[in-house]
Amino acid sequence: MKEKIGRFMAGRYGNDKLNQFMMAVFLGCAVLNLFVRNAYVSTVLNSWECLLILLVYIRMFSRNISKRYAENQKYLALENRLRRFFGQKRYLMQQRKEYHIYKCPGCKQKIRIPRGKGKISIRCPKCGEEFIKNS
Repeated sequence: MKEKIGRFMAGRYGNDKLNQFMMAVFLGCAVLNLFVRNAYVSTVLNSWECLLILLVYIRMFSRNISKRYAENQKYLALENRLRRFFGQKRYLMQQRKEYHIYKCPGCKQKIRIPRGKGKISIRCPKCGEEFIKNS
């Protein structure tokens, strides 16, 4: 039986990160559908579930490997952009405990100043403009 499945899947795309994401969304819709009492919302969730599972199987059994690979690369690029964006926001929130973060009025460069130093004169390292802020 294992050999038959192996022969069937030979030359087909298989599973990737985009398929895994779509399966996670499918499972989320299925769990959400258990708690929804509205018939219209339940119908919409059912249609989304059917669409997602159909797309997963179409992508998994596709023989157009280059197209599926390109779709997965676009998804990975988008995921990477989102991870970087939220990672930067998390890093800034961690830095705000010990530092004030100001923008230079001239060039909008972000400048990190330690807290608790009183009023200080800040010189922008990028454009050289000086401004006074409270730390």
